[in-house]
Amino acid sequence: MTSVNDVRAESEDSGPSGYAAARLRLLQGEARSGPPRRAALAELTDDWLAGLFGSGAAGVSLVAVGGYGRGELSPRSDLDLLLLHDGSADHGEVAALADRIWYPVWDLGLALDHSVRTPAEARKTAGDDLKVQLGLLDARHLAGDLGLTAGLRTAVLADWRNQALRRLPELRELCEERAERQGELQFLLEPDLKEARGGLRDATALRAVAASWLADAPREGLADARRRLLDVRDALHLATGRATDRLALQEQDQVAAELGLLDADTLLRQVYEAARTVSYASDVTWREVGRVLKSRSAKPRLRSLLGGGKAAPVERSPLAEGVVEMEGEVVLARAAKPERDPVLPLRAAAAAAQAGLPLSLHAVRRMAAAARPLPAPWPAEAREQLVTLLGAGRPTIEVWEALEAEGLITRLIPDWERVRCRPQRNAVHTWTVDRHLVETAVRASELTRRVHRPDLLLVAALLHDIGKGWPGDHSVAGEIIARDVAARIGFDRADVAVLASLVRHHLLLIETATRRDLEDPATVRSVADAVGSTGTLELLHALTEADALATGPAAWSSWRGSLVTDLVKRVSAVLAGDEPVDPDAAEPTAEQERLAVEALRTGGPVLALRAQTDAVPTEGDGAEEPEPLGVELVIAVPEQDGVLPAVAGVLAMHRLTVRTAELRALTLPEEFSQGAERLPPKGGGGRREGIALLLDWRVAAEYGSLPQAARLRADLVRALDGSLDIAARLAERDAAYPRRRGVVAPPARVTVASEGSRRATVIEVRAHDAPGLLHRIGRALEASGVRVRSAHVSTLGANAVDAFYVAGGDGGPLPSQEAVSVARGVEEALRG
Repeated sequence: MTSVNDVRAESEDSGPSGYAAARLRLLQGEARSGPPRRAALAELTDDWLAGLFGSGAAGVSLVAVGGYGRGELSPRSDLDLLLLHDGSADHGEVAALADRIWYPVWDLGLALDHSVRTPAEARKTAGDDLKVQLGLLDARHLAGDLGLTAGLRTAVLADWRNQALRRLPELRELCEERAERQGELQFLLEPDLKEARGGLRDATALRAVAASWLADAPREGLADARRRLLDVRDALHLATGRATDRLALQEQDQVAAELGLLDADTLLRQVYEAARTVSYASDVTWREVGRVLKSRSAKPRLRSLLGGGKAAPVERSPLAEGVVEMEGEVVLARAAKPERDPVLPLRAAAAAAQAGLPLSLHAVRRMAAAARPLPAPWPAEAREQLVTLLGAGRPTIEVWEALEAEGLITRLIPDWERVRCRPQRNAVHTWTVDRHLVETAVRASELTRRVHRPDLLLVAALLHDIGKGWPGDHSVAGEIIARDVAARIGFDRADVAVLASLVRHHLLLIETATRRDLEDPATVRSVADAVGSTGTLELLHALTEADALATGPAAWSSWRGSLVTDLVKRVSAVLAGDEPVDPDAAEPTAEQERLAVEALRTGGPVLALRAQTDAVPTEGDGAEEPEPLGVELVIAVPEQDGVLPAVAGVLAMHRLTVRTAELRALTLPEEFSQGAERLPPKGGGGRREGIALLLDWRVAAEYGSLPQAARLRADLVRALDGSLDIAARLAERDAAYPRRRGVVAPPARVTVASEGSRRATVIEVRAHDAPGLLHRIGRALEASGVRVRSAHVSTLGANAVDAFYVAGGDGGPLPSQEAVSVARGVEEALRG
């Protein structure tokens, strides 16, 4: 093992080239990492720079500031240096000394942030620029006049403390602006370890607050969190060879390996845990700073009102048994005895959330240290307090985080540990698993007036993804865990069964509504059988909406909401005893007949467009206008081959997003087709007189407004007669856009849905969403010789999950082997 002294000796013997070799040897040494390596690198650099400084000049010193001043040099860190002089030295001599130091640093390719100032100039600059002042707070002497450096450090600290009432609000604003730009480190899939909220910048800001002597951050775990973030940054620098702080997806596996971790998920979880510690410490610290600043500003006025120096009594307002409000925080009452009151943590949390106030750090720590564990099952009061906490809305989040920071959540719900800080590698998800669960409860609290059992809704929201900490289908695992947790919380057997069913089927409505044919009686019946009762269906409907809203903006829309509502109405009718209507037996509407007749008479496609809106405003919408859901596009065309890919391709050309597509053959009396103009059959295929294909599509404009129906019809005519090469046009449009480097999408996967349908075979396609995808799928299905009855398109972020109901020549479902063959053919076409 190489010792620090060996490396230092090598650096001293060989000058700048010796420093470079020693630095490389230190960074490549496997036995040294973490704080020891950062300290050794700083010490090595100190010695080298001191050698460059030499004897220097009288009244001059070399000072390290910022991260280098703290002795925290990562492999690609900047060197932050200040050449300090008292103004008495010759300017030419100082300039020459600066060149003697700066140029060797640049020659080695090291990043350098440098300045040459007198103490007065340094203090003035710090007074004008908060970032400079923060860097000077960590000033450390390297070489030259030690007294000059010590004097500057003393003066800068004095300035910081004297100006704290003015500078701390400025620092807080700086932190908030940075968080707004960079996001929260504990939730980002590609976080900036330094700039994001909860990162290294915030940890440095907490040191500055402590240096002001006005407030201090919670120390427990903070140093370890900061060390973990620095270790990850070190590994990132070594893995990439760049001075970067962004932990990109493509580099996470290499960074995890550098740190000896199992995989990238383990890496992200450790980063999130560290960031959460820093974020919580920041929240507590800035709250204390605000309290102190408010107290300082109020003192002169209070003295004058009291006529002397008497302190005003601190007001304590009761909130619940053993819980009071004091100075804007929720604290324990003087008579509270957490060691004898196991419900106190939940009671205090519920009171704080309902009042919209933060829980005092001291109160949470006292409860964590002294509170007794709850018996199993919980007493009724504990269960009620949990429901009250979950139903408080947005304030629940801050209170929940306070309990979690001190380990109280995992003590109450041990299974929470498996989902805590667990990343979700899906761009649709905004949050980690645990935060998503709390966010879902917050969303569910807004829907409690829609259900008869709001307590079951809120607890189901908290538990619906609890199975993501276990292998396999998280809904199946979650059902088992939910049963155990619900019984431990104290619900009776019937309620436990309902909660388990909600967790097991929390994706049922959204997946069925967006990927299955709601006109198919088998679809509605399968949902009714799974749900079992109207009460459970009511809860599942609200849970579905809360879950989607808490996932991210791509997971919910008025369109998705309308599909789910439609499904719920159909399932409710079945649960009430009504049988779903078979659409094949339904008579065509007057408009459908008119379009079909027109198509047969003209021998070409006929189009009709009609805007779709959300006719029933959601709760709380008041008198607002219904939200547009897209456009219904009905197309009638004489039956012939290639209609589905032709229509899909034309819509893609016109930048129209397809949401659903229903295809139906309509047979009309023979006289309607007499004298009809004939379109040349595409690809040699034929068509039968008197039969029109009806295509009922729901579409939305990708950009801007919808194209004119006449333009759509003209392109559709050309697509059907073979004179329009859709594939070439889509390829040209795709080539016109610059290629961007990104994560390579996994290959398409096509399967036969096991639940199936009595009317048709369901082929499910999972692929990367792209213009013309539906056109390519349609061509592949046409090539397989099956008839597409309907298509249901669902897109989440960059992923498309489309379901196609296909039938064979006899109009019924395909034999199993043929269905598998069709799926394999579509998959090969999409991968080719």
